[in-house]
Amino acid sequence: MPETSGSTGRSPETHVIDFRAAEQLLAARDPRGAVKLLDPVIAAHPENTAARLLRARAFFAAAQLRPAELEFTIVLEREPDNAFAHFALARTYERQNRPEQAKRHFRLAAALDPKPEYVKAARFDS
Repeated sequence: MPETSGSTGRSPETHVIDFRAAEQLLAARDPRGAVKLLDPVIAAHPENTAARLLRARAFFAAAQLRPAELEFTIVLEREPDNAFAHFALARTYERQNRPEQAKRHFRLAAALDPKPEYVKAARFDS
């Protein structure tokens, strides 16, 4: 019998399938569908940073900014050198009209990975 995780009765393979399907839903502009698929994955594997990052992106795309902020923050607690998570958290703060917090994370993203998009957003000249 396949190994199952927790009370969900779902196998690790099913969680991988759900994760990949959530990626596809997000790419197809269905962030709410992606969140629904990711919720049980994260419930079974709360330490899975990739799933949390994908769920944060889905929350952001669905304009659910507080849950997006929470997920990006959790990712950064585990991976403080994740430039993309800093950049995405900054965008989340920007959309919440929290410019000082956004600026800090834009600058951290640019310092960690000097991609032109990150450097431009960091506005080091201001």
